[in-house]
Amino acid sequence: MKILVCFAILFSSVIELFAQDNPKSYVCYKTDEIINVDGELNDSEWGKFKWSDSFVDIEGDKKPLPTYETKVKMAWDEDYFYIAAKLEEPHIWAKLKQRDTVIFYDNDFEVFIDPQGDNHQYYEFELNALNTIWDLMLVKPYRDGAPAINAWDIKGLKSAVKVYGSLNDPSDTDQYWTIEIAFPWEVLKECAFEGRGPKDGEQWRVNFSRVNWDVEILKGIYKKCVNPETGKTLPEHNWVWSPQGVVAMHQPETWGYVQFSDVKVGESIMEYQKDIDYDLKKELIRLYGLQKQFFEKTNAYTSDLQSKYSVEIEFTKKQFLIYSNGKSGKTWYIDQESKIWSE
Repeated sequence: MKILVCFAILFSSVIELFAQDNPKSYVCYKTDEIINVDGELNDSEWGKFKWSDSFVDIEGDKKPLPTYETKVKMAWDEDYFYIAAKLEEPHIWAKLKQRDTVIFYDNDFEVFIDPQGDNHQYYEFELNALNTIWDLMLVKPYRDGAPAINAWDIKGLKSAVKVYGSLNDPSDTDQYWTIEIAFPWEVLKECAFEGRGPKDGEQWRVNFSRVNWDVEILKGIYKKCVNPETGKTLPEHNWVWSPQGVVAMHQPETWGYVQFSDVKVGESIMEYQKDIDYDLKKELIRLYGLQKQFFEKTNAYTSDLQSKYSVEIEFTKKQFLIYSNGKSGKTWYIDQESKIWSE
């Protein structure tokens, strides 16, 4: 018992990984316009849709604001979930041309979608300025031993890029590049509630990331900047819509909330409904982390975890379940693979 108490004290000082009290949110309205996915963000298609807040550093307020602005819009209809993005950049470049290669070795734009908000069975999509894509599905986060299914493709996907400047030309200064993506519900619903698209008022967990490398021009070619002391490439910048608190995108519990509305854009304004159980979910994630740390040190789980909530903890040699009642009246659960769900 003395060992357990000691660990409980140690774990109470675990670094808080959440970058904000509540993630970013966006009400996604329906459109009755046909969106032609060509990379051009025409006012006739996108003019009534609100821009998101500008991206920030992935670690939130711990780091300075991004050098270049990035923002997104979202829309939907019966067939697609649409994303529009604008990325300011004075030197637009891209090299990778093969689908499903690691796109973030170039500057890229990334989309993460967790339809059920349970940290499991979610989608990742990456795209560079050449419109080269990488689409994959994860059964669970990497921290929980996820297999990334690279062979999985989004059938019916549409994507396009338009460069305002000149691609891969260091001799001039560019303005920005814009992106349009149409994700078909026929694919997204595979991991969604009841195998369907969203209902009016339903919320999905979504986040966006932009990877940006510092480059210099050497002999008329873009080269990633290196540390002169070590000779190693400088680390990339990670700019996101909803900050993660740490340099880790595969932390779905800190992604933003997208609330889908049946209202046609411009007809009326729908109020975003805050997740009143979010604080409890944060606490469950914290306790999950403590259990994992305890297991690493003792090869066992424990029930001796301190919490401001009244929680129940069940565990065996290889599994655990932590649960508590939320303000909504739902009981929320988390297990050893960080899956969060309610009953």
